[in-house]
Order: sequence, then C-alpha cells, then structure tokens
Amino acid sequence: MKRIGLLSDTHGYLDPKIKSYFSEVDEIWHAGDIGSMEVLDELVAFKPTKAVWGNIDNHEIRRETKEFQRFKIEDVEVLITHIGGRPGKYAKPAYEELTKNGAPKLFICGHSHITLVQMDKRYNMLWMNPGACGFKGFHSVKTILRFSISGNRIHDLEVIELGKRV
Repeated sequence: MKRIGLLSDTHGYLDPKIKSYFSEVDEIWHAGDIGSMEVLDELVAFKPTKAVWGNIDNHEIRRETKEFQRFKIEDVEVLITHIGGRPGKYAKPAYEELTKNGAPKLFICGHSHITLVQMDKRYNMLWMNPGACGFKGFHSVKTILRFSISGNRIHDLEVIELGKRV
C-alpha cells in the first residue's frame, strides 16, 4: 500500500499545514504551477516527490520537471499534467496523450483551482484535481487531497481544507 499526498497550484507558497497532513504519506505529487524552486526543493527534501510544470512555471522548474508524468505505482497506471481539462472536455495536449498512449487508471491535473474527483466512464479512469493550495487565484478555500493505492485499488480519499485563501 502507498499513501499519496496530492497538491497543485502552490504559486510559490507552501502552506506549513501541508507537512503535517502529508507526514504519513509515502509520496507527494504536485500537479503544476509550483511557482518557485524553493517550493519544489522543500517538497523534495520532505518526501519523495513527483511534479509536473504548469503554465506559470519558469525555465528552472521546467528543467526539473516534465509536462506529463506517466508511471505505475502498485498496479495503477497514473498520468499527471497541469492543464488537463475535465472529463468530456480534455485540453488538447492531454487528449492527445490519452489517445496516443492510452488512458491510465488515474488521471491527475491542476490548473482550474477547483477541487473535483470523478470517474470518466468513457476512458474507465478516475480523474482528480486537488484544487489550489496557494494564495493566488480565485478559489476561496485552499485544498489538497490524500489517498491510498493498494494493488489496483484507489481508496481512502480525503479532501483536506487548509483554510481560506485570503
């Protein structure tokens, strides 16, 4: 079993509460708009971290990350990108990745600042967006996700609210 901490859209700010919520996770996944190398370095120093770059990320972050991360954990194939769209309306690069290399069991994106988890029946995959946990954007509450993967099961999903964005 692997415990995962999922976040996105830090925009250069890492809320100190995140470390307490992610203290028991095995890996942290960041779905883009990291905002600064300091945030990425702090996450990597804290826990094994997989991250993708987002549209606000500079050349330094893009040199250390990728647009897409595709990997297998336990028996679950995962695809992470920043601008993914949503089920039924995927962004063009995400759609091309899905059609070229096949749909994973778990698709993760950020960008919208809206927390949402749903099944995409067309691709038989679980779609997750952890919302945003930084201060920049239109979201009113900072959110992250925490969940477990055992074999081919994704379970114990929690939406964690870190407080108001103000």
